[in-house]
Amino acid sequence: MDKKLLRVVGAGLIGTTIEWYDFFLYTSAAALVFNKLFFPSADPLTGTLLALLTYAVGFLARPIGGLVFGHFGDRIGRKKLLVVSLLMMGGSTFAMGLLPTYSAVGVLAPILLTLLRLIQGFALGGEWGGAVLLVSEHGDDRRRGFWASWPQTGVPAGNLLATAVLAILASAQSDATFQAWGWRVPFLLSGVLVVIGLWIRLAVSESPVFLAAKAAADEREQAPIVDVFRGHFRALAVTFGARIAENVSYYVITAFILVYVTTGLGLPKATGLTAVLVASAVHFVTIPLWGLLSDKIGRRPVYLFGVVGMAAWSFGFFWLLDLRTTGSVIGAAVVGLVVHGAMYGPQAAFFAEQFPTRVRYTGLSVGGQLSSIAAGAVAPLIAVALFEAYHSTVPISLYVVAMCLLSLVALLGARETRGESLHETSAERQASMTA
Repeated sequence: MDKKLLRVVGAGLIGTTIEWYDFFLYTSAAALVFNKLFFPSADPLTGTLLALLTYAVGFLARPIGGLVFGHFGDRIGRKKLLVVSLLMMGGSTFAMGLLPTYSAVGVLAPILLTLLRLIQGFALGGEWGGAVLLVSEHGDDRRRGFWASWPQTGVPAGNLLATAVLAILASAQSDATFQAWGWRVPFLLSGVLVVIGLWIRLAVSESPVFLAAKAAADEREQAPIVDVFRGHFRALAVTFGARIAENVSYYVITAFILVYVTTGLGLPKATGLTAVLVASAVHFVTIPLWGLLSDKIGRRPVYLFGVVGMAAWSFGFFWLLDLRTTGSVIGAAVVGLVVHGAMYGPQAAFFAEQFPTRVRYTGLSVGGQLSSIAAGAVAPLIAVALFEAYHSTVPISLYVVAMCLLSLVALLGARETRGESLHETSAERQASMTA
């Protein structure tokens, strides 16, 4: 096995692991302690909403980060930008663990928290695209789906790691201790991940595909974002549209399940958390398998199976949850994330293969992050609103189905890309798209 490729895969995986480690930690901290430590002058509910609002601010910064990191990643290289994104992302998470609270510095505390969240979101906007590209452009054409799927496993890896840290703290500390200083520990531990990530990323070489394209580039070429919208809008639309079903379904399965299990079914929150934990472990294993299958039969067939399967499972998911047993709740989450993996596994290679090298980072990042805002960021809110309005899960299932239909349309407009060389020039890629 190629040790160089394994190091590149590790460089991609560490960033997405930190991203989702942060996601889980921040969401938990916003609900448990940030409302009390950074927004104490508000009533408890308002404080929680304000704390969660700082989380939403991070989402808004992602497309800007995707645009900036994509532009410079397509101009000066993938590796350099991935080092910057890791330092900004992990550094801001670490700094959150050092923040003074409202009782120490007053209104400056929530301002600093929001500023760090903006930096974090900005860096995250460029992290995913660069991570999957570094692997995609190092791997060979025949096995790109498998190798490029490994950075995607950072989602369940981050959730598993964060869950383990929180579980250890919960068993070792009282609620008072956790609120006093214990909440800082998970954020400070992200510094360890950053050190490991830097060690790995600084040791990898720049993408050979990018270096070849840069050597042949015309310095008079227009900015990557302009080229994306003028010459590769179809690829951008495919990236944006195909990701909608994947984003919405993931947040319904992993986030809304916690709301529904506790408020809708009256079960302990631990039941929902256990289901997400077990399902994340299965998710980690199956994502590369779906990527491998896409190398055998094609990206579109595997992705289409995931979209159609998720539309069908959106009803089976709630049917199993309504059985109100621990086993059925776990089963609903496990099947949901296995089907989700059919979209997420081939996604990295499939999207990378839609764009020529000189605009690949920009197209992938902008399309992916715009979809994250339009779909993923609002999915839990829409699901909760539908449940409160109709007191039924059927509208939520129909919502997921509608999003799957949008992704289905995008996939039907995409071309199959399995086995294509990423060394194609812009002219060759444009000719193949219009042929």
